[in-house]
Amino acid sequence: MGNILISDVTLRQERKQTEAALSFREKLEIARALDRLRLSGVELPSIQNEKVDMLLVKSIASAVKESRVVLSAALTAKGVEQAYAAIKEAVKPCLQIAVPTSTAQMEYICHKKPDQILALIAELVKKAKSLCKEVEFVAEDATRSEAEFLYRAMETAIEAGADIVTLADGSEGMLPAQFGRFIRDAYVRVPALSGVLLGVQCADGLGLAAACALSAVEAGAGLVKTTSGGDGLLPLETLANILRARGVELNLHADIAMTELSRTAGQVRWMVSAKREPAPVYESGAARSVDEAVQLSSETSLTEIAAIVQKLGYDLSEEDNAKVYAAFLRIAEKKSVGEKELDAIVASAALQVPPTYTMESYVINSGNVITATAQVKLLKQGKTLQGFGLGDGPIDAAFLAIEQIIGHHYELDDFQIQAVTEGREAMGSALVRLREEGKLYSGRGISTDIIGASIHAYLNALNKIVYEEGART
Repeated sequence: MGNILISDVTLRQERKQTEAALSFREKLEIARALDRLRLSGVELPSIQNEKVDMLLVKSIASAVKESRVVLSAALTAKGVEQAYAAIKEAVKPCLQIAVPTSTAQMEYICHKKPDQILALIAELVKKAKSLCKEVEFVAEDATRSEAEFLYRAMETAIEAGADIVTLADGSEGMLPAQFGRFIRDAYVRVPALSGVLLGVQCADGLGLAAACALSAVEAGAGLVKTTSGGDGLLPLETLANILRARGVELNLHADIAMTELSRTAGQVRWMVSAKREPAPVYESGAARSVDEAVQLSSETSLTEIAAIVQKLGYDLSEEDNAKVYAAFLRIAEKKSVGEKELDAIVASAALQVPPTYTMESYVINSGNVITATAQVKLLKQGKTLQGFGLGDGPIDAAFLAIEQIIGHHYELDDFQIQAVTEGREAMGSALVRLREEGKLYSGRGISTDIIGASIHAYLNALNKIVYEEGART
C-alpha cells in the first residue's frame, strides 16, 4: 500500500491571514498539536523580526519531536544562514527555498528576470544543502508558470542538492485530470525528478483540492501539503477522511494519528480563525486595553457601573451587578477606582459558585536552560485528577496541565498579575478571563506564590463555566 507523506502549512500561512493574530503560546501549542499527529512536516514562515521570530522558531524546533520542522528561508544567503541557525537543533530540520516561477511573480516579488531566478535558485539551494541535511525547493506558482522555465527551475534545484521539489497550484482553477497530467508531464520532462520526493500544494478555490492531490499522488507525487487553518488550501481533515474511508480501495495510506486528528484539527482551526486583538494579551504579557483615564468614585451610580462592566465584556445578571456595585462602593469610599480595579472586583464578587475543581498540589520545573513543566493535581468530587503540561514558562505549563485534566481548551481572553503588598513576602494577585461561547468568565487568585495565584484564578474562572454549563443541562 502506497504511503502519502502529509506536511501541514497552517503556521506558514498564518502570517497571510488578517482575521487572527496568534500569540507566541498559541503558535507553540499548534506546533505541538500537529507534531502529536505524526505529520511529515510542520512548516513555518521565513524569519522577519529576528529577535521575536528566532525565539519562536527555536522554541518550536525544540518542542517538535516526531515531525520535520520546515522553515522557509528568506531569499538571500544571509537569510538561509539565519534560518538554519533557528532550526538546527530540531530533531528533523528542513530548509525550504520557496521561489515564484511565473513571469509576473518573478518580476513583482523578486524583481528578477528568468535567468537571474535560475541563478538564485542554484545559489540558495546549494547554500542550504551545505548547512542542512534536508532541503526543499518550492515553485510557489508552478501551475501559472511557463512549462519550459518551470522544468529548468526544477532541474536547477535538483542539481544544486534539493531533496524535495514541491509544485504549488497558484491558479486555483485546475481540474483533477489537468493536475494529474501536469505532474506526469513534469516527470517526463525532468527525469531527475524520479530521484527526489515530489510534493504538491493544491488550492481549494473550486473545492477540488483533495481530488487534485489524489490525482497528483496517482501520477507519482509522494508529499501533500495541507492546512488546518481554513486558508484556501487542502484541509487536513478532508484528506484524512478520504484516506480513512477509501484508503484501501485507493491503495493509499498516511502514517498519522487518525484517532486524534478530528479533535486536534478542530482545536487548531478554532485558534487560527478566532478573532483576536492585534496584540494578544498572553504574547505581550499585558492586560487588554482599558481606559486608564476613567476614575470612578462613590458618587457613580449602579447604572453607570453596570454599563462599564458590560463594556468590559461581561454579561452579568441584576443580582451579580448589585454584588459588584456593593463591592465597588466599599473601595470607592476610600479612593477612586479605575477600570482595571473594577475588572478585579467583577472577578472576586460576581457569579461566585460552589467549586467543582479545587487544587490539591502542583509541582513546577522551570529555568533558563530547560522547558518549563508543570504537574498539577486537582480534586473533583473527592477524586484526584492529575495533568502534565509542557509550556512557554511555568504559568503557561500549569494552564496546559489543567487543560489536559479537564479535556478542553478555553480561550484565554486576559491574564494579569500584580503585587498587592510590598516586601519579600509580598502577596501576588492574578486575574484570569476565559471566554466560552462568546461569554467572559473571570477568576481571581491571591498568594505569596504568583504561580499559585494564577492557578487559583484559572480555577475560579473555570468553576464558573462548569457551574453554568451544569445549570443549562
